[in-house]
Amino acid sequence: MKLGVTICAVLFLGASAAAGQTVDEIVGRNLEARGGARRLQGVRSARMTGTMSMGPGMEAGVVFEFLKPRRVRQEFTVQGLTAVTAYDGRSGWQVMPFGGKPDPEPLPAEDLKEIEEQADNLDGDLADWKEKGSRVELVGREALEGTDAWKLRITLKNGTEKTVWLDAATYLEFRGITHRKIEGKDAEIVTTLRDYRDVAGLKVPFSIESRPKGLATGQTVVFRSVEFDVPIDEARFRMPAPRPAGAPPPKS
Repeated sequence: MKLGVTICAVLFLGASAAAGQTVDEIVGRNLEARGGARRLQGVRSARMTGTMSMGPGMEAGVVFEFLKPRRVRQEFTVQGLTAVTAYDGRSGWQVMPFGGKPDPEPLPAEDLKEIEEQADNLDGDLADWKEKGSRVELVGREALEGTDAWKLRITLKNGTEKTVWLDAATYLEFRGITHRKIEGKDAEIVTTLRDYRDVAGLKVPFSIESRPKGLATGQTVVFRSVEFDVPIDEARFRMPAPRPAGAPPPKS
């Protein structure tokens, strides 16, 4: 079980509308709208707690934790069982107790690539994009579902391609698409970000919907709490040792 917190796409109206604006100017306005590059860089950790809806009657409690540099841990709790996916800066691992596998195991290659991106992304894809080795292109300006928007194409250092839309009035990201592989097949993951709130001087979306392109439904996470610069033990991101033979499974 995992959350594809990635971004989506629609009709492109033409690059001529971008005249007079550069990539650096638009990215700078986005960072300023989110709280400023210096404030973003100063955040050392984050904990986000909420609920993920996966369909009628299907909900999970979620906790996402980030710790710089490049550590992330995601927890999903359903019917008293907690699944964990984590990256410690060097390797990724998971615990998936739903199939009767309570012991930690290394992440498959596809999931490892995705969580590596998330671990390096507490500040967002557009912050320090040149230093990260990414490429950002200004595609144009267009109306997307009634919202005037700037359209940017992002290519991460690892080759992952994304397209994001920034509200031309607020410069906050609200829609996008990410191209990745799911179970060996090419997929486009559509993401919608809503309900931005101010948390310690930073703008944070409290509702994130993620779904494969072409499907009407997917996963929606609604956060109850977002905290920055909270104490988080580094050990939470390291893969625990397997349980001794005969030991009872850990309590959730």
